Amino acid sequence: MREVLCMSIASASPDLGISKYELLEEIGHGGMATVYRARDRRLGRDVALKVIHRHLRDNPDVRARFASEALTVARVKHPNIVEVYDVSDDTEPERYLVVELVRGMTLRQLLAEAGPLPPEVAASIGYEVATALAHAHRHGVIHRDIKPENVLLSTDGVPTGGPSASPRVKLTDFGIAKLLDAQGVTHTGQVLGSPAHMAPEQIEGGDVDARSDVFGAGVLLYEMLTGSLPFEGKNPAQVLRRVLEGGCIPPDRIRPEIGSVYGQIVTRALEREPSGRYASATELAEALMNELESLGVTDPRAEIVQFLDERSEYLAAYSARIVQRLSQRAQARRDQGDVIGSSVDYNRALAYRPDDTILLAEVAGLRRRRRVRKQIEIGLKILGGALLLSGLAFAGRKFLGQSAGAPTQAQPAQKAPPEKKDSPKSEPPARTVAQPKEPLPLPNEPAAEPVPETPRVTTKKPLPLAKPERVVEEGTRAVRTPIAGPQNARVRIDGELSSWFQVHQLSYGPHVFEFIPPNAECCEQPPPVTVEIVPGEGPQLVRGTIQFRDAILRFDGPLGARATCGAAGSIVAGSSRAIRMSRPEEHLVCTIFPAPGSGSETRQIDVDLRPGRTFTIVER
Repeated sequence: MREVLCMSIASASPDLGISKYELLEEIGHGGMATVYRARDRRLGRDVALKVIHRHLRDNPDVRARFASEALTVARVKHPNIVEVYDVSDDTEPERYLVVELVRGMTLRQLLAEAGPLPPEVAASIGYEVATALAHAHRHGVIHRDIKPENVLLSTDGVPTGGPSASPRVKLTDFGIAKLLDAQGVTHTGQVLGSPAHMAPEQIEGGDVDARSDVFGAGVLLYEMLTGSLPFEGKNPAQVLRRVLEGGCIPPDRIRPEIGSVYGQIVTRALEREPSGRYASATELAEALMNELESLGVTDPRAEIVQFLDERSEYLAAYSARIVQRLSQRAQARRDQGDVIGSSVDYNRALAYRPDDTILLAEVAGLRRRRRVRKQIEIGLKILGGALLLSGLAFAGRKFLGQSAGAPTQAQPAQKAPPEKKDSPKSEPPARTVAQPKEPLPLPNEPAAEPVPETPRVTTKKPLPLAKPERVVEEGTRAVRTPIAGPQNARVRIDGELSSWFQVHQLSYGPHVFEFIPPNAECCEQPPPVTVEIVPGEGPQLVRGTIQFRDAILRFDGPLGARATCGAAGSIVAGSSRAIRMSRPEEHLVCTIFPAPGSGSETRQIDVDLRPGRTFTIVER
């Protein structure tokens, strides 16, 4: 629900015919309803009154099911769900819901003001939303329209810190989409809800269940973490097509500070097929909580409260705090032998401090450990092959020695009977001459070395040892480096600069990739990432994302003038705001509202924004 200017509407009350409530002011207006701050005449408390738009209200299917569906939603009570107090009855001319009034801002307003959130704050909000969804799902209610406009952040005075902190996250408009999803509404092809936040099966008119809300929560997490939507387009049709096609850039590729753990959680929630997602909102909440707790965030609600109440202080301390926790976990994982998990944590820490010499030294140490481990694995394979071949040789020689020994014992007995008494003495030398035990030292020689040296193994038996050497996982693989972002970007691999479209032949093992923007004005260079090149068929893809810089929209004009610029929001004269850019150019149509009493007329202008540049609206 986008925010609009508050206005007095006392005179509107008789027109709406809602006698139980005194309408005080309009506080929101969206595609489904208009929201008013109202006062309950009987209880004397302020409430939010949502009046369904008349073109939807007049639909007979909506009218028939409105009360029953609204009462179902009213039975869902949870600290993170806006409570439903009342619903219109069939005798009233309007269809409305009366709900808890939450004083504060929407998540949409917070994102417009603050941009992408710190990952732990986004995950904490996502956890609160997921727990609310899980509770609603247990009561058979699916939300269907999870988006930042429907997530409210309370600014009422509440205690901060500790598990007892009052909830700051409230999910609203539960069931509104279902109330309006009658056949009489959707059979015409009208899509109710927000296409970019809808699950594919919801768009296709298929079965909608808890996993559809998991998808919506995944979109919400993606936008909180990156500041952009996973599925974007120039118009709703393009957005719908991209949602149905599935697949999006992993959020940690857009913003490496997110880390691959959160990236994997979000990517799984956004799977095209419901079977590939988390089976329930509870599972999603558990995945988020596991990572939060692992990084020292044991109370998500307190984390949100601290961010909302003390944002500047929180952000000032955040980087050092999260780098310390990531480093501690990386060291613990390294000591446990989890080199990959340790690398993941160090990579995320480096995104905050790309020039930290201690972190870089730790990553270099991990690379050495992985090389040593690989050498040990290779050596053990060679050693195993040598032992196997030596054992086979020993068994074969023993078999041949026994086969040849039978006739040699019989022949001396026939040709020289007088020497029978000497034959017992001659048998042991005869057996030692056969030398069946001579190969035994071979297995013992390499056992003294953890990583056997090739010369010691191959000098005595070069031919048998040739086969084990063929299984050594050494070699190269073709690597492609597609880059999402500006044109003419380049990539630097292990310090060597080249074109992004070039196919690179890289040895197996870790390599450092840096994605270089065409210039510093348009884009921000992301921190380097370490990627393991592994054996496999076809080229390995190492995707890079270069984030466009914000454009600055400025408004010069007399006090009281304002402008609204579509998705970019509103701006008042004498101020400026940063506009998140996801492409090289963004076209907006801004409506200029002159200052009251100026005599000027409302007009529209075209605004072309470019990353890193300032566009100034001038109103005289």
